Amino acid sequence: MKPPLGRPFGRAALVALCGSTLASVAHADDDTSSTTLTPVVVTATRTKEPLADAIPQTTLFDAQDIADSNAPDALGLLGLAPGVQITRNGGLGANSGVYIRGASSTQSLVMIDGVRVESASLGAAQLSQLMRDQIGRMEVVNGNVSALYGSSAIGGVVQIFTKEGEPHPQRFYVETEYGSYHTQRQAAGVNGALDKAGRTTFSFDVSREKTDGFSSLDPAKAPNANPNANGYLNESVAAIVRHKFTDNWDAGVRFLQSNGINSYDDAYGLPTDLNESHNRVRSMSAFANGKLTEFWTTHFTVAQGQDRSNPRQNGVYTSLFNSENQQYLWQNDFKLSDDHKIVAGYEHLDQTLDSDQFTAPNRHVNSVYAGYTGRFGASDVQANIRRDQYSDFGGANSYYLGYAYNFDAHWRASVSYAASFRAPSVDDLYYPISGNPSIQPERSHSVEAALQYASNAVGVLRMTLFQTRYSNLIDYVNDGSGYFIAQNVGRAKVQGIEGSWQGHIGKTDVRAGVTFQNPVDETNDQDLVRRARRFASFSAHRSIGPVRVGGEWIVSGERSDYGSNLAGYGVMNLSARYDITKAWYVDARIDNVFDRNYELAYQYNTPRRGAYVTLGWHPS
Repeated sequence: MKPPLGRPFGRAALVALCGSTLASVAHADDDTSSTTLTPVVVTATRTKEPLADAIPQTTLFDAQDIADSNAPDALGLLGLAPGVQITRNGGLGANSGVYIRGASSTQSLVMIDGVRVESASLGAAQLSQLMRDQIGRMEVVNGNVSALYGSSAIGGVVQIFTKEGEPHPQRFYVETEYGSYHTQRQAAGVNGALDKAGRTTFSFDVSREKTDGFSSLDPAKAPNANPNANGYLNESVAAIVRHKFTDNWDAGVRFLQSNGINSYDDAYGLPTDLNESHNRVRSMSAFANGKLTEFWTTHFTVAQGQDRSNPRQNGVYTSLFNSENQQYLWQNDFKLSDDHKIVAGYEHLDQTLDSDQFTAPNRHVNSVYAGYTGRFGASDVQANIRRDQYSDFGGANSYYLGYAYNFDAHWRASVSYAASFRAPSVDDLYYPISGNPSIQPERSHSVEAALQYASNAVGVLRMTLFQTRYSNLIDYVNDGSGYFIAQNVGRAKVQGIEGSWQGHIGKTDVRAGVTFQNPVDETNDQDLVRRARRFASFSAHRSIGPVRVGGEWIVSGERSDYGSNLAGYGVMNLSARYDITKAWYVDARIDNVFDRNYELAYQYNTPRRGAYVTLGWHPS
C-alpha cells in the first residue's frame, strides 16, 4: 500500500511505534513499547535494535522508501543499497545476479520472512521474480554473518519482509499502471483487523504485471539469437493472518507466491527459437511467539520455501528444477537487563531437488546458534557462534565478534572479525559429469572497521573499511579429457572502503552509497567478473504540499565479464506523485532519463528511456 507522504527521521518514528512484527522471531520482544526515534532493524542480530546501534553495515528500505523508488522489484531496490551491484540478462524477470562487497549471488543469503528460498540446484534465489508490491520492508546486512544464518551469508544477507496486518478498520487500495514497452500493472489489497478489539489482524495483496519488453541479447554480439522482444508476466499474492491471544502470546500464518513467465534469448540457438522460463518463488510459514517470563521470550516457526524453474523451447519443456526447503526454527531471547541480551536457537532444514536432469539425495541440516549483545559504559559488544551439520559433507563452524565504542551520543567507531562458509550446491556435488561429491564448503574470513555519525536530524552516516579472504572456492576444472569437474581450488580477496548515508537534508529524504573495492581472483591473478572497482548510488525525495518529487542516480565503473570488458555507466531516474484527493493519487516516473545505452552483463541489452504512470486509490 502507498503510505502517506512525508515523515520524520527514522522514517520509522513510524516503524518503532508500529507494534507490528518485523519478523516472527522479533515480535514478542517487549521492546515494542520503546520510544526510540531511529528506525528499528532485526537482521543484524536476529533481535530488534535501532539501526544506528547495528555493528554490521545495515541498510533499511521501509514502506516509504519502496513507494519512492523507481524499482519494480526487489532486485532493483538492491541496486540502491551501499556495497551492492546487480546484473540482469535482459529485462524484467530475466536471470539476475547480486554482488555484495564482491561476493557472488551464491555467497549472499536471501530470505523471505526468515525463510530460505534459494534453489538447491544453483544455491541462489530468484530475486528477479519478487515484485515490490508484496514487499513491506527490506533489510540488507553487508559482510560476513554466517554465524547468525549459516551457509551463504559470506557477502551478506538480504531479508524481505512481507506486509503486516495492522489493528485498525479494514482499508483497501487499488493501483493500475501503464508505461513503456506496453507495460501494464494492476495491484490491490486490504489490511486491517477482523475484530473490534484488533486482536486478529490480516493483510492480503495481489498484483499482476505484464510487459512486452525488448530483445534481451544484442544481435550485433549474438547473431543467432531470436531478435524478437522478450516479455515478462508476473502474478503474485501475499497474505498474513495473526491472532494475539494475550498480551504475551500471538500466532499466525504467512504466505507469498510469485509466478513468473519470462521470455529469453539463447545466443547459441536458432533465430527462430522461442524460449520461455516458467518460474515460481513461494514462502509459507506458521509461527507462534510467547513471553514465558519477564526475561525469556520464545519463537517457533515451521516454514517451507520453494523455488521452481522450468525452461521451455518452442512450446516443449526442456528441463525441470524444483527445490523445496522445509524449515523448523526455535529461537529464544533472554533479556538479562536493558543492556545485555542473549539469543539461542535451533534450526532444522530438509532440502530436496526434483529434476529430470539428474537425481540427488535429499539434504538435511541441523544447526545450533547463540549470540550475545551487551553494553558496558561506552562500549558495545556483539558475539555470535553457530554450528551447521550437513548430511552430505559434514559440519561447518561460523563465528562473529564485533566491538563498538561510543565517543558521545552521535559518534562511534567499530571493528569486527568473522569466519563463515558456503555449502556446495546440489549441482556442485551431483550434476552429471561435472559434480564432485567429495568437495568441501567454501570458506572466508572477514575483518572490518567503521566510523559512524548518527542523529535524528541527519540520519546515519557511516564509512567502513573491509577485507574478505576466500579459500577453498569451488571452480570447474578441466580434468584433461575435456570435462570440467567441480574442485576446491580457488582463492580470492576483496578489499575496499564503503560509505553510506540514510537520512535527511532538512525535509529532503536522502540515501547514498559509494564503494571503492579491489575484488581479485588470486588463483588467476585477475579481477572477479562483473564486479566494478568503483560504483555508487544516490537518491533524494521531498514532499511539497500534495506533491512528492525525487530522483535516483546509479553509477558504476568498468568491469570484466568472461573475456570481455563492460564500460562504466550512469543512469538517472525521476519520479513524482500528486495527491489528487485524500484517497486518489497519480504517480509518474521516468527511467533512464538520458537514454543511456549500457550493459549489466556482456551481450545483454538493458531498457532505454521509459515513462510510466500509475493511478491509485487508497482511502485513509
